[in-house]
Parts: sequence; C-alpha cells; structure tokens
Amino acid sequence: MKKLSAALLLLSTAVYAQPQDNAMTEEAIKKRLQPIGAVYLAGQTAAADAAPAGPRSGEQVYQASCFACHGSGALGAPKTAADWEPRLAKGEDTLLDHAINGFNAMPPRGTCMDCSDDEIKAAIAFMTKQ
Repeated sequence: MKKLSAALLLLSTAVYAQPQDNAMTEEAIKKRLQPIGAVYLAGQTAAADAAPAGPRSGEQVYQASCFACHGSGALGAPKTAADWEPRLAKGEDTLLDHAINGFNAMPPRGTCMDCSDDEIKAAIAFMTKQ
C-alpha cells in the first residue's frame, strides 16, 4: 500500500510539473484577436478617430449621412427636384430648422450628430441643386 501511495504521489507531482500551456493566456488571446489588416480610404489619416481638418462639404455630409434616405426616397424623403419644390417653397429657414430639429420621419440632423449647422445647410444646398 505504501508503494502504491508513493507511486500516486510521484505521478500527481509529474502531472503538475508539466509546462503551462500559454495558448489560453490573456496576452496570447489578445494577439490572436488582433486585426490582420486595416482599410484606409484615399485622404484618410492613419488615426481613424482624427477630427476633420475643417468643415465638410455638402456632398461629403450627403454621402455620409443623408444618402441612405434621400438617395432612395425612403420614408418619403425628398429625392428629386420635384420632391424638393414644396419644401423649398416654405423657405430655407424652415427647411434648415426641420433638418436640424427633425421633422416627420427625419431624425434631428438626419443622424449626423457631429455636423455643424453650416454643414447641414451645405448638405441641403447640395441635395436641392441636384
């Protein structure tokens, strides 16, 4: 019985003496989850969260925030010049107010929460002149 106990003790010590598997360490997991590449668009800086260098053009705001609805006419969003006519008839100030504060199905700022009032105005000018 003593020999069996000694053998079990030796065996259990050998099991614990095995080298640790580093595959599941936090550092190894982070390394495996790192992106293998990045996508940069022309003119984009290496810092993805860099602030714009200046005000965005109406076209830039339109492409980034307005196109989804105004490009397709979703939820009744004006798309063509004929769609814009009755809205323009109410005046630019009313149109800008609706764009900034939201109106009917359009959310405030058309979901461009970091757009300035001037950028919203430029986007309206771009859309209405197409």
